[in-house]
Amino acid sequence: MTKILDLARSALPALHRYGGAAREAVRARVAPVGALDPKLLDAEQRAGHGLAWIATTIAALDSLLVWAEAAHARGDFGAAESHLLAIGFGEYGAQLIGGLPISANEIVRPAQLGISAMDLAADPALAALIETGGAPATRAALVAHVRGGGTVAESLGDDMIDTIRDQYRRFTAEKITPFAHAWHLADELIPDALIGELAALGTFGVCISPDFGGLGLGKLEMCVVTEELSRGWIGAGSLGTRSEIAGELIGLAGTDVQKAQWLPGIASGAVLPTAVFTEPSNGSDLANLATRAVKTSDGDWSITGAKTWITHAARSDLMTLLVRTGGPGNAGLSMFLAPKPRGTENDAFPAPGMSGGEIGVLGYRGMREYELMFDGFSTPADSLLGGEEGQGFRQLMKTFEGARIQTAARAVGVAWRAFELGLNYATERRQFGRPLADFPRVSDKLAMMIVETVAARELAYFAAREKDKGRRCDVEAGMAKLLAARVAWTNADNALQIHGGNGYALEYEISRVLCDARILNIFEGAAEIQAHVIARGLLTARN
Repeated sequence: MTKILDLARSALPALHRYGGAAREAVRARVAPVGALDPKLLDAEQRAGHGLAWIATTIAALDSLLVWAEAAHARGDFGAAESHLLAIGFGEYGAQLIGGLPISANEIVRPAQLGISAMDLAADPALAALIETGGAPATRAALVAHVRGGGTVAESLGDDMIDTIRDQYRRFTAEKITPFAHAWHLADELIPDALIGELAALGTFGVCISPDFGGLGLGKLEMCVVTEELSRGWIGAGSLGTRSEIAGELIGLAGTDVQKAQWLPGIASGAVLPTAVFTEPSNGSDLANLATRAVKTSDGDWSITGAKTWITHAARSDLMTLLVRTGGPGNAGLSMFLAPKPRGTENDAFPAPGMSGGEIGVLGYRGMREYELMFDGFSTPADSLLGGEEGQGFRQLMKTFEGARIQTAARAVGVAWRAFELGLNYATERRQFGRPLADFPRVSDKLAMMIVETVAARELAYFAAREKDKGRRCDVEAGMAKLLAARVAWTNADNALQIHGGNGYALEYEISRVLCDARILNIFEGAAEIQAHVIARGLLTARN
């Protein structure tokens, strides 16, 4: 078993050399005089985004080896972990050499970047991992292990964090998983009683300082909480996203008065925030936001404009609202902490100057999506975050790392649920006289689902650790979100395929998980945006 660990250690230098060659090749195209040219990067998106995926894949293998080393040090590295490590390095290594998927119908190949993979393919350690990891027997053995009730190492080596995981896993299994599909089919809001129980666990104040009633924990703990809740239902895992964004915005940029006013309520669950950023015509192009706030004669602010894809807007009490108070571009944007009355089923938006309509969605239910219209909506003079105009974009950017790490954790939870559903169905459903899981292509799907979920999880944990160290981690957070969102979708798609026609029936839970998984490649920055952010970060750095 340690042989696979040794091979993985030995293969990493070749993988990093390959990644470095890809970066320099793309840099030559988009930074010919030294500084990155944004227009050239736009023109060379295929190469730039290919680089992002190459770097993300190598970072995932780095994280997978860290997981394996830690498991080995604890005495938890057994045959299943060895098989998983071999499959991960073997499959991702083969993709880097032959062609790496960056979407369902886009493949990046070395020649397209003007580099060769011959040295990588010739590396003896990687070649051995490709042979071992690609062997049918290795994949079958991993699936046989989990079919027999076995697990793969997941301890973080911290008793407190492992206890948090156990607590939320039990809570989710009892309070969320058995009911989530019925809530989804009925398009119901997450029950108030469940929100109260989540609040009592401290879910909404995981990263808020104890000075304001929070738990004062880090992004790693937040990942674990989010992953376990999302394993039951993405709606439950996502409920804390708005509290996470609002809490971080206020904690980093709020005045002392604003912190005292809002953070205790957010931490306790008494205040449910919603993030109000996106506009109908702009999407990810925040620099062109048009919703405007102007001061009134009494010193308050009057807001006019339209927003869209606003999650949990009706039942929320506080809006983190990005609007324009100045001139064009990012420098004219300001962030407001705008209070609003909580809506009801009969009157979703009772506030004067504010109206909205629900957007029907395939999945990601439980909080509902809305279009909002502001027509002279009034917010108090002291609701400007930090008391400063023109800082909204900068303030928001500081929260994107945490939000994307949390989205990666949501995706990991969804990926686990898809795997569980696929495994259960493949084990119980018999065709041609034997369980579906006995068929090699079904077994192969299940094996890759386990491997990729662990890889995505460990990459998310890596980004969280970097954030907890106080380091800038926009590239790492983007990588975690990019990979985890793809894994969630791939797992859900393959699990539905295992279900066959039944998977297409609304009564089967996998139909919901597929719809839930699909949104992860879009929100908190679409996959293409993530790849662009990663490429820009890689090409700007000189390490």
